[in-house]
Amino acid sequence: MRIGELASRAGVSIRSVRYYEEQGLLSSTRSPSGQRHYTGESVERVALIQRLYAAGLSSRTVWELLPCVDKPSEENSDAALERMAQERDRLSRHIADLVETREALDRLVATARAHRETLTAVTG
Repeated sequence: MRIGELASRAGVSIRSVRYYEEQGLLSSTRSPSGQRHYTGESVERVALIQRLYAAGLSSRTVWELLPCVDKPSEENSDAALERMAQERDRLSRHIADLVETREALDRLVATARAHRETLTAVTG
């Protein structure tokens, strides 16, 4: 199938398909005129890539996980599980940082509200 059909069937843009190929996440063959051609399995691969992105993974991390899909083995599976655990830990740290940032903002809002109330008491 050509790139437009793949994009349509997978529910992504043509630009996304090109990006996945540039990143080494997806492959195609080329016709003599240079058009990309994909197999039926490419739709499933794009869906997988989309799920991995939705889980907050970068292109590089997705690329690191794909050997588990392409060449299933205990070693590749163990490596993928370890990499996903590392990503989960990274996301947990990021969430903790965001919670701290929100709490700091909450303190600033409380201070600003208290100050606003003093202005109202003075002028009101």
